[in-house]
Amino acid sequence: MTSETATNKSRVIIFDTTLRDGEQSPGATMTFEEKLEVADLLDALGVDVIEAGFPIASEGDFEAVSAIAKRVKRASVAGLARAAYKDIDRCAEAVRQAVRPRIHTFISTSPLHMKYKLQKEPDEVLAMVSAQVARARNHVADVEWSAEDGTRTEMDFLCRCVEAAIKAGATTINIPDTVGYTVPDEYERIFRTVIERVPNSDKAIFSVHCHNDLGLAVANTLAGLNGGARQIECTINGIGERAGNAALEEVAMALHTRADVMPYTNNIDTTMLTRASRLVSAVTSFPVQYNKAIVGRNAFAHESGIHQDGMLKNAQTYEIMTPESVGVSKTSLVMGKHSGRAAFRSKLKEMGYELGDNALEDAFKRFKDLADRKKIVYDEDIEALADDEIGHTGERIRVEALTVIAGTMGPQTATLTLEIDGKSVTKQATGNGPIDAIFNAIHALAPHTATLEHFQVHAVTEGTDAQAEVSVRLAEDGKTVNAKGADPDTLVAAARAYIAALNKLMVKRKKTKPEAMGQVG
Repeated sequence: MTSETATNKSRVIIFDTTLRDGEQSPGATMTFEEKLEVADLLDALGVDVIEAGFPIASEGDFEAVSAIAKRVKRASVAGLARAAYKDIDRCAEAVRQAVRPRIHTFISTSPLHMKYKLQKEPDEVLAMVSAQVARARNHVADVEWSAEDGTRTEMDFLCRCVEAAIKAGATTINIPDTVGYTVPDEYERIFRTVIERVPNSDKAIFSVHCHNDLGLAVANTLAGLNGGARQIECTINGIGERAGNAALEEVAMALHTRADVMPYTNNIDTTMLTRASRLVSAVTSFPVQYNKAIVGRNAFAHESGIHQDGMLKNAQTYEIMTPESVGVSKTSLVMGKHSGRAAFRSKLKEMGYELGDNALEDAFKRFKDLADRKKIVYDEDIEALADDEIGHTGERIRVEALTVIAGTMGPQTATLTLEIDGKSVTKQATGNGPIDAIFNAIHALAPHTATLEHFQVHAVTEGTDAQAEVSVRLAEDGKTVNAKGADPDTLVAAARAYIAALNKLMVKRKKTKPEAMGQVG
């Protein structure tokens, strides 16, 4: 328990698990560099605890957690560990150089999980709680214990486990809604009951971790606060297992906007929320739905005449928060073919993007080409360019050139040049349509066994000169990845998207997973 939280009962700790639970989303794998970039932004955002990964899962996960632990200057850095000595020791090694290291260990406590997943009796599980928390506490002063499937756990047993965990040295107790099953009143009641019945409950901070299977994650999270919890576990854009987790941006703005009924404080700089959302969307290739609360494209858009009339008279008629409060600027710097690098860099920064010199140069060249071809370059065009550059940074395979012959006479032919590990290679292929021809050429140049599960095209803006953004999903040996590509030419965008997905698959092939690895929350 931090001294600040102990003295200020309204202070809420924000625990972000984008890099752990969020990355467990199928297809959401991030590279080492992308994880560091996200961690830096989370620290700047004001997150109190960054759960950086699952160190035992792979060597790559261990290295990322270790690097983040060394790098982060303000936030606590946590690693996840199952109730096993090797997990806890590996986690301790990964986080040991953090300013404030935390070990987060968990075990299932519901009758269903104990019987079928753990195949253990309740007394065995209770003994494991004490032993594993004590093991973790021998390594670090800050230990969090989680009751996996806590909302389907029998209350008497849950209280016994919580009491044992605190007695063994746990400083934070998490009661997660692992499968998104609970409802707000029930979740609030669980916390009130546990805190009242467990005699040493005042020695720990209680935490909420809610999944969104029924669309109730944020509502349940806020209910948990009313029940006495003072830590919120969440992710940027709500990404996570299955239907995802409680979205950090939604929780933060709910507390910010309705402080009259939820008088809780936190350290989140809400003006950075949109930037954080865009970064996570770009590195995971998970698009943010247009009507997503707080950070969606339409969150501050008004098309209805009645709404527009009200907005012109007083913005508060239809907006309960200002765009500026979440990092969306009402003013727009008009960009065109006469704009220079400084203006382009400034525009990107205003939109929440920080590109390296090489990526910036590539994006600027593409912007100038686009400006020559389009009458108006919209913010959405620039956003698509920036996202595309972020998604393609550090790739082993890149698209160099593409020529396609298509039409009613057939056959459709694609001549494709790729740069593979610094070497240019060219191949011509035919197919049942231009897209099929392009993908056949890719397969010939970069042989693989992946199958295409999803292919979608949408226009970034309106008009016949709009950029195309293509999304693809590839599957290989049970692994799936999503990727995007953007270009005024739909066929080029398709090639870039497919290649981006292949690059992600190559990264994912290197990952290994331990046996029977569970999840928490």
